[in-house]
Amino acid sequence: MESVLPVPWAPGAKPVVGHLPEFLRAPLAFLRGLPEHGPLVEIRLAHKPVVVVCDPELTRTVLLHDRVFDKGGPLFERLREAGGQGLATCPAAEHRRQRRLMQPAFHQARFPHYARIMTERISAVVGGWQDGRTLDLAVEARNITADIVLSTVFGTSLDPGLHKRLAADFDTLLAGFTRHSLLPRPLRKVPTPGNVRYEEATRRVRRSMADLTAAYRERAADGDGEETSLLSMLIAARDPESDTPALTDDELVDQAVTMYSAGTETTAGAVNWGLYLAATHPAVHARLTAEVNEVLGGRTAGWDDLPRLTYTRQVFTEALRMYPPGWFLTRQTETDTRLGGYPLPKGTTLAYSPYLISHLPDLYPDPQRFDPDRWDAHGAGGTRPQIPVTVFGGGARKCIGDEFSQIEGVLLLASLLSHWRIHLHRDSLSVPRLPQLTLNPGRMRVTLTAHVRETV
Repeated sequence: MESVLPVPWAPGAKPVVGHLPEFLRAPLAFLRGLPEHGPLVEIRLAHKPVVVVCDPELTRTVLLHDRVFDKGGPLFERLREAGGQGLATCPAAEHRRQRRLMQPAFHQARFPHYARIMTERISAVVGGWQDGRTLDLAVEARNITADIVLSTVFGTSLDPGLHKRLAADFDTLLAGFTRHSLLPRPLRKVPTPGNVRYEEATRRVRRSMADLTAAYRERAADGDGEETSLLSMLIAARDPESDTPALTDDELVDQAVTMYSAGTETTAGAVNWGLYLAATHPAVHARLTAEVNEVLGGRTAGWDDLPRLTYTRQVFTEALRMYPPGWFLTRQTETDTRLGGYPLPKGTTLAYSPYLISHLPDLYPDPQRFDPDRWDAHGAGGTRPQIPVTVFGGGARKCIGDEFSQIEGVLLLASLLSHWRIHLHRDSLSVPRLPQLTLNPGRMRVTLTAHVRETV
């Protein structure tokens, strides 16, 4: 008879608080130390036991079998407060229907159109900066990616006032998601300043997206809507059995919140890490800028440039490996099951970490080293570089916008370096305020200098 072993515990748990102090103090180092205790390791975050998946193949199993290991646990409970039942947060039973509705908007044939929008919005912002200007690139990159998302979702650029308010509210949400996930429910309801800010930001985000959706409907009714926007496709979608709208107004808002949050943070963070890591590795920076100058010569990158921006893509991909935006995610078992031989009863909260998997030395030798050549298509593998394991998920719930994000990231990274010499204020870079939802850098001050180009 096969023996049944319990999931091993990570050492160092304290009474009452468990591993929470260590997790809060240095979460990335804490995660990197878990695989030595087993492929599955149980930790306790105060009152909550969590089984962390430390093995890449078992992580893949969790992602592929999403009906057994469904999106759930305290993290997704908090995400649903703002994102509702959007594509990224809805349970598996609902996901297939939503995915079918949204998939046409992410068909390969649509990417040249999206790339044109990206080029236009990048050029409008980056081309308007002044020589010698000092700015916070973390803020500016996020503004650009948010503008691109809103242009593709709603077919319009964003009012500057609303732009600023949405950015501030999402900052509050990103900083508070994980903290609220770890707090017991009664403590989340205590009207502390942090809790009040979080609740108000949640309401404002949904109200802002509801207003944008309603305004789009009015424009569409007057014949002014962008027929190729994502929202127009979702509004036009019909239930095949009743010919009624496939999505309610609330569901449209859910999708808008999901697209804005996912499309803004993921790309902007990876671009900023790419710029920072290149700036701190002179050989990489020289090779990257040489490619950008040769391909673009001072203009904004476009769809037709992508095949020649190979090293730029490698830098972007390596930045995603080293600092994946979604660094700690949860699932919940929907039935009694086994994983890697270990029994997991129904209702078990699991966590997997793209950061942990992307720093396993068996997958990525010397994982703390920034090395874009890991993704060289002409290297040992001889195939097109693939995004690091788990960064965009897997299985039926693999991120629908993964290729969109990669195209946007390469175009933005290349365009920034094409238009400007970017001098990083290294002492100004602030580390992520972990444990927040994303692993994106905080403040990132830079000074811009115009390129001096030879004229004939």
